[in-house]
Amino acid sequence: MKAITRPKSLTEIVAETLREWVISGDMELGSQLSEVRIAQDLSVSRTPVREAINRLEMEGLLTVEAQRGTYVFSLEPAELAKLCDARLSLESAALGFAMQVDGPRLAERLSVCVDKMTSAREAEDVPGYLRLDSEFHQILMDCSDNRFLNDAYQTISQKMAALRNRLGRHPEHMAKSYREHREIRDAVARGDEATAQAILRAHIGRKEGSYWKMAIGPALPHDPMP
Repeated sequence: MKAITRPKSLTEIVAETLREWVISGDMELGSQLSEVRIAQDLSVSRTPVREAINRLEMEGLLTVEAQRGTYVFSLEPAELAKLCDARLSLESAALGFAMQVDGPRLAERLSVCVDKMTSAREAEDVPGYLRLDSEFHQILMDCSDNRFLNDAYQTISQKMAALRNRLGRHPEHMAKSYREHREIRDAVARGDEATAQAILRAHIGRKEGSYWKMAIGPALPHDPMP
């Protein structure tokens, strides 16, 4: 039997739109939102806008401050470091599980993704490349065969995507990102988990490369940059 497709509610549509605006970079981190302006722009009443804002607050993409207003999330350097430490812990675990469960399947999926990244790079499709960047890391979760690990990752994945779309466009970072994605794919294809893990740490670790220079500026006093 064919399942009945339920039409999306106005709240779902507004939430999807706001989520895309935040993640894509159309809204600056820390910027204030206007319920009235959003309702006018989307030709809806303020009720679905308010309900959508509540959803995105639960997802961590928006912050609602009493008597002040609603703001796009922002992160202080120390919070950003902790977020990326959590990401590294989750992705490292997922990579290990995925290689143990079915290494060839992981290698195949990563290879397909990297091929698409290559095409996006050749076409100078930066938004497309950044979407594939997110997809590459989600593949680790999908192949880990651990829904609890994946659920934990979803609590930070949208924030990471939002940061990636703001910081990952720099040519130096994109070149480094592309190279390391290929190196991870190659290590996984060889069944070399130790090398794949080392490259992953270099790829997303808090002390590495252009990402951190752009993300937090001067090094934290307790965490010197290389």
